[in-house]
Amino acid sequence: MTARESARCLGISLEELEDWQCCGAVFPLATDAIINLASPFRTLASAHQAGADLVTLCSGCLNVLRRTNKLVAADAEIRKKLEDFVEMKYAGERKVFHLLEVLRDETGFDQLQKKVVHPLDDVTVAPYYGCLLLRPAEDMAFDHPDKPVIMGEFLRALGAKPVSYPFQTECCGSYLSVSSVDSTRQAASAVLKSAQAAGAQWLVTSCPTCLYNLELAAESLDEPPRLVYFTQLLAHALGVDAYLEENGALAKNVMPEVN
Repeated sequence: MTARESARCLGISLEELEDWQCCGAVFPLATDAIINLASPFRTLASAHQAGADLVTLCSGCLNVLRRTNKLVAADAEIRKKLEDFVEMKYAGERKVFHLLEVLRDETGFDQLQKKVVHPLDDVTVAPYYGCLLLRPAEDMAFDHPDKPVIMGEFLRALGAKPVSYPFQTECCGSYLSVSSVDSTRQAASAVLKSAQAAGAQWLVTSCPTCLYNLELAAESLDEPPRLVYFTQLLAHALGVDAYLEENGALAKNVMPEVN
């Protein structure tokens, strides 16, 4: 909801794909695991049939979809098998974006800044990239894999004060949360402690799995940074959260109060 209304406020046209499904969550590393590419392939082909590029709000989805797109464009054999299985034609013609890239490259952070009505002047925020936005760098081509800047630039456009810290590109534990909660809590706690040591009041992420794991780890820490999704801060800065609340579309626990 925060992404949709923020996009509307910025003049970005987002249209949800009909009959969409999960991207598959994990890009398969086994070369013969073609069936695991069926779901992201179908999503890409559906976007192509709709005559549009694909935009996602999730780091994990971006990783799976962008890597699948590159693979089917380069490997005719895999593409043919997927086309036969899904019964849709697609050869990698479309592009896959994260909404952060759209804000940077299409809207422009300078123009975004002009739309801000509630600047986050008193909030020190740690941008958390995790691993899936940036790696493998040759496939993702999203930002520098070790020294990314896009999220910091996004936060500055909203008026926040981004801080750099050593664990901003480390993994949160990812899907280990399914099989080993303790391992995930350990990895996510290290991220939170690193941000906390850098003086962060808030930590912002663009991955739902990261947010879940960080929230899990935060329960066992004293005064960890407050956790928020990037579209929530965007909605607040643009004044969209108030609009959603007035129209009964935004639950109180969706948009944390920003002081």
